[in-house]
Amino acid sequence: MKPIGYDLHAGRTAMPASIEIAPRQALESRDLPGLFPPGTKTYLCDVGVDAVKDFVRAVRRVRDLGYEPVPHIPARRMRSRAELRDRVQAYAEEGGASDVLVVGGGLTRPAGPYSSTMEVLSTGILDRHGFRDIGVAGHPEGTPDFSAATAAEALRLKRDFARRSDARLRIVTQFGFDAAVYLQWAESVRAAGIDLPIHLGVAGPAKIATLIRFAALCGIGNSVSVLKKRPSALTALATSHSPESVAGPIERHWAETPDTRVRQLHVFPFGGLAASAQWLYGRGSWMDATAIQTVAGTRQHA
Repeated sequence: MKPIGYDLHAGRTAMPASIEIAPRQALESRDLPGLFPPGTKTYLCDVGVDAVKDFVRAVRRVRDLGYEPVPHIPARRMRSRAELRDRVQAYAEEGGASDVLVVGGGLTRPAGPYSSTMEVLSTGILDRHGFRDIGVAGHPEGTPDFSAATAAEALRLKRDFARRSDARLRIVTQFGFDAAVYLQWAESVRAAGIDLPIHLGVAGPAKIATLIRFAALCGIGNSVSVLKKRPSALTALATSHSPESVAGPIERHWAETPDTRVRQLHVFPFGGLAASAQWLYGRGSWMDATAIQTVAGTRQHA
């Protein structure tokens, strides 16, 4: 059975959601306590700017606040097997994490021995430190790092790894603005026999100019044109993007397609943590009475 939230306003089941935050937000945000429902998967992004000790402190704070921390492990940024081992051990023992997202890491040339997510999985280091729930990246719009055929083969290898181990793998995608493209990709993954659960990325409420800037930084170019289809380009840049234009079609597909592998939304809160939380409570993806009161009275900043 699919886990659900319940939207009191629409009287419908709503798709569950995780959220992604920066380590700085985890450590410094005054809004964070009580902002998310207990147990919310809270991904901590690693873009190579945070000291490991600060990242571990961020993981620990997320755990202490009652959420489920999901630190990123960027494969190509690991300079040695010892660095990977020490990080994974710190996230588990000091940070209290038992879930992780392993990504390529974005470098053209690896800083150390790992050039792919699969190479990190194959070390056995995650298993030895108790990580059974593992996210891996999906690329509905493709990536400049490798071809579509290479990406498909990488997912098949990860599916095979999940089948021969006790790891519970899932695919977590980057955010995008064209729901049809993301759903077509998810169906193509399923049709290829890759039966891993899929969590589709969605940008939370934010100004369109902000989303375009983050899309450029993240290499998400193909669906940005959807944001620009407004009567006036200047007006569009000053207005806000409604996440429902993406989340709504994904949720309908999830509700109406029994054999879909799409299981959850993964939210990128570019417009602030409170704004994304308020949207998720309002649509019913999150439900917790205490947190709803917190959102209602909180300042709209991250």
